Amino acid sequence: MVVNIHQAKTHLSRLLDRAAKGEEIIIARNDRPIAKLVPITGRERRPGRLKGKIRISPDFDAPLPAEIQAAFEGDED
Repeated sequence: MVVNIHQAKTHLSRLLDRAAKGEEIIIARNDRPIAKLVPITGRERRPGRLKGKIRISPDFDAPLPAEIQAAFEGDED
């Protein structure tokens, strides 16, 4: 569906309801598309959702072996 800016401002709540149901709304100025109103997809972020599922090694921040550190620094010789 394509709407002009005036229609979008006048009927924003209705357009948001339609977008939430999956419809893409194109907003145009002088018949030229300038924006797209689309639904947000994906899961809602919830802190702690992965608790107990991720393990970080106690030495994850230990210094790298010299040869690996040298490679990161560009000293591969």
